Amino acid sequence: MFLGGTNTSAVQSVVAIERTVFYREKAAGMFSALPYAFAQVVIETIYIAIQTFIYSLILFAMIGFQWTAGKFFLFYFFVFMCFVYFTIFWNLFSGFVISRTQIPIWWRWYYWGSPVAWTIYGLVTSQVGDKSNFIEIPGGGEVSLKLYLKESYGFEYDFLGVVAAMHVVWAVFFCFVFAYAIMFLNFQRR
Repeated sequence: MFLGGTNTSAVQSVVAIERTVFYREKAAGMFSALPYAFAQVVIETIYIAIQTFIYSLILFAMIGFQWTAGKFFLFYFFVFMCFVYFTIFWNLFSGFVISRTQIPIWWRWYYWGSPVAWTIYGLVTSQVGDKSNFIEIPGGGEVSLKLYLKESYGFEYDFLGVVAAMHVVWAVFFCFVFAYAIMFLNFQRR
């Protein structure tokens, strides 16, 4: 998520410069907003895919996760989708990580509205959610890792498919918000 946050900051200045040119060319009838938005998303996605692959190789090796194609692909997928929606949304609105089980019941719906919550769920569950190893909890004794994740964080390995699908939904949602904003909002002052 660090690199995703860096992407959000880096893209803002580029967008500010490009937006002036876009407004001028749109006013001149050079092109419409939707193809422009689509091109921007495609360009950023290709760049992010390459950046994420290099980053994931290094980070995956440094953490020491189990080297299997499935685990690496899931790790790459969740990091890639996180970078995509951070870059497309271009601003990071995540505070401190609070597990869903610690959020008051009347605010839990808001947890599911945070893309960062889905990324953390996916990263943790895809890498260690299938482990039945026992871990020592200070003051609590031994418990299996799978049970600890379920009771402490509400993470279930069987929910991983939904988590992966939601990453795609978030990226597509931010693409549509971007395209809608390009089509209908104009903050240029004359």
